Amino acid sequence: MGLSLLLGALVGCIMGLTGAGGGILAIPLLVFGLHLSVPQAGPIGLLAVGIASAMGALIGLRAGIVRYRAALLVAVIGIGVTPAGTWLAHQLDTRYLTLLFATVMLWVALKGWRDARRSKSTVASVAVDCPCLRDQSGRFVWTPRCASRLAAMGGVAGLLSGLLGVGGGFVIVPALQRFSDLAMQSVVSTSLAVIALISLAGVGTSMLNGHFDLAIGLPFSGGALLGMLLGGRLAVRWHPAHLKLAFSLVCLGVALGLIVKALH
Repeated sequence: MGLSLLLGALVGCIMGLTGAGGGILAIPLLVFGLHLSVPQAGPIGLLAVGIASAMGALIGLRAGIVRYRAALLVAVIGIGVTPAGTWLAHQLDTRYLTLLFATVMLWVALKGWRDARRSKSTVASVAVDCPCLRDQSGRFVWTPRCASRLAAMGGVAGLLSGLLGVGGGFVIVPALQRFSDLAMQSVVSTSLAVIALISLAGVGTSMLNGHFDLAIGLPFSGGALLGMLLGGRLAVRWHPAHLKLAFSLVCLGVALGLIVKALH
């Protein structure tokens, strides 16, 4: 219990420093620290990510920057697909699942490195053929093209949530940036709302199916909540670009460690 609490606090602190996407490190910590398999660690990591995302989403809702209709559409599709990912996770060989997770972490590390090195003067532009545009009230103009892109986004996030125990923020955020004209702050808050709904629904499904270890999951999640509050206070002391670079390097090292573990 003590080790679960400590590892959870470490994950929470990383999430507080880097955002909910830092929760992707929950699975490797559970795998290396508590010797769980990826399918066993998945639901526990999801709970920590879900709690962190819910807190961020509530802040965004109060600020009025969450596009809740879009978030609900993406989340409903994602929740519907999550059980398929969970089923697939228990069918695949643990070695292949670990390698798949390592590949995702390598992608996250590369993307984080690119984002951190990107010039601060770069201004994000909206594509001319962007499928999800807002009207004067700030709400999306719903079209079949926009709805289909959001639904596909939800399907991918839900599959990864069930398969690897990740919230899918590394998919949702760049997809919303590409398919909508939302400001970055709104993209992040809307993404957090989706992640919270999909993650917590996935945890509920795992509990019903008996795939959630309460003895590990509850102290781990409690530690994550406390650690996240601490990390949030520390985050203001470092430049976001430096935090992204550090997080990318950590993800790279963890991914290589997972590959070594899987091959041996």
